[in-house]
Amino acid sequence: MGLLSQGSPLSWEETRRYAEHVRRHGILQFLHIYRALRDRHKDVLKWGDEVEYMLVKFDHENKKVRLLLCGEEVLQTLQDKGEKVNPNHPTLWRPEYGSYMIEGTPGRPYGGTMSDFNTVQDNMRKRRQEAASVLKENEAVCTVTSFPRLGCPGFTLPDYKPTPVEGGASKSLFFPDEAINKHPRFSTLTRNIRHRRGEKVVINVPIFKDKNTPSPFIETFPNDDGEAAKAAKPDYIYMDAMGFGMGNCCLQVTFQACSISEARYLYDQLATICPIVPLKNNHYRISKSRYDSIDSYLSECGEKYNDIDLTIDKDIYEQLIKEGIDHLLAQHIAHLFIRDPLTLFEEKIHLDDANESDHFENIQSTNWQTMRFKPPPPNSDIGWRVEFRPMEVQLTDFENSAYVVFVVLLTRVILSYKLDFLIPLSKVDENMKEAQKRDAVRQGMFYFRKDICKGGNAVVDGCGSAQNGTGTNTEEYTLMSIDTIINGKEGVFPGLIPILNSYLENMEVDVDTRCTILNYLKLIKKRASGELMTVARWMREFIAQHPDYKQDSVITDEINYSLMWKCNQIAQGQAECPELLGVGFNKKQSGNKTDSL
Repeated sequence: MGLLSQGSPLSWEETRRYAEHVRRHGILQFLHIYRALRDRHKDVLKWGDEVEYMLVKFDHENKKVRLLLCGEEVLQTLQDKGEKVNPNHPTLWRPEYGSYMIEGTPGRPYGGTMSDFNTVQDNMRKRRQEAASVLKENEAVCTVTSFPRLGCPGFTLPDYKPTPVEGGASKSLFFPDEAINKHPRFSTLTRNIRHRRGEKVVINVPIFKDKNTPSPFIETFPNDDGEAAKAAKPDYIYMDAMGFGMGNCCLQVTFQACSISEARYLYDQLATICPIVPLKNNHYRISKSRYDSIDSYLSECGEKYNDIDLTIDKDIYEQLIKEGIDHLLAQHIAHLFIRDPLTLFEEKIHLDDANESDHFENIQSTNWQTMRFKPPPPNSDIGWRVEFRPMEVQLTDFENSAYVVFVVLLTRVILSYKLDFLIPLSKVDENMKEAQKRDAVRQGMFYFRKDICKGGNAVVDGCGSAQNGTGTNTEEYTLMSIDTIINGKEGVFPGLIPILNSYLENMEVDVDTRCTILNYLKLIKKRASGELMTVARWMREFIAQHPDYKQDSVITDEINYSLMWKCNQIAQGQAECPELLGVGFNKKQSGNKTDSL
């Protein structure tokens, strides 16, 4: 969601005049936080998830489904009924980029006990039910990464036409400004990014080539002023607005570490995991833009693997070094601050740097990388945190809980066993490119470290066999399938799931919680092996088998309606989907701890 300041937004020309002011004071704000809290230790483990939802309306008579542009009203109602009347309400609601989107989180962070894992799905279920309870007939809240007809004519309700003329926020040929959240941050961000670029956003995604897809596939743009024709490519789908990225939904997890050093260690280790749980075929990145994988490791053990060119603001770097910031953290901040601020509010120009952090967050929150290192807010009891950001949202609360618990458990194991997943960052970048290919889970090969117990305790079979070294070499990592990384392969890699199982065997866990966790891990295991489909693969096969599909790469209104209705039924536990979730999933939804995955 990012920084949501209130006030009068400045134009890009006005914002640009204050860019150096924001950067200068953003660094001062970071330094105040760092000096005050660098020695803060012994914070307890706290963590929480963020789920983004789309609001849709089904027209059963005409077999259409459209995105419902009432997110602001729904959000206001949810907040009025929840946190504004009860500070201990179990859910919190926040705005998101699309006016058809809302974001839900637990009311309070989860703690360090294993039993907390047993409450995640119940809290997610409460969120879904809460949001659904304020909707009208035939309206629904859906957790899908990307609405299949996003940008097609008539995809919103009310139906607004795009405004590809100067004066609009996006000037998009496809995405109306009314589909952008009304909070001034979002439209200002959209407009200022376009003004800063001097042109509209350019997104070209390869079209799915089917039997009857035109070859070459070439789009025409009736209302184009020439910009689209110049930017579009043959055999690609052209999109021209931030809404095609920020208007999609994802699943994120934030962890509070016990200290800054632990946060930096987790940041590095989890960065290598990002490509194996990525955004696939739905969110789109321009290589090494603000949306991308990380650009440098932060911990000392990661320094030797920083093998990609890093552009930094040298003056900021020198300033941080003089103030006692170490090289790795200084270059991380100096790299973030090569970016311009994208939004600025008139009332937020002159701030108290010792007690506010809006200028720092202005830059920090508009770098949307796979991991985010998050200093504590000033004058709060919040510690040093890291945010894990690459996951697609799943259809059901069970799946979303499974992915969240998998990542949180992995952080526990990383810290407990001192695991080391680090490989050269150039290989992480290659993995991200591989992850975005179609059916990468079954077909892709990813660079991964062979001996992850190096330097730690050999607590898992297959770990701890290599000798410590001082330099990176190609024998430290090799290409592996997702199945091998997750489930293991004898003589190659022990597998993350077996390591997590080993950890659980050594922990005091009540029977109910253990059963819940094991069901989550079974889903991850079977998705990785290909025994169960990913949501992306299931959607492709659903469309391919639809009686109205003409094998021409076109998702009609009726196909879209059928797909989204099926997604809604699965999410509500009203339809079986064994190829996606395993047999007997509905029993799990109703609270029966079935072991049928």
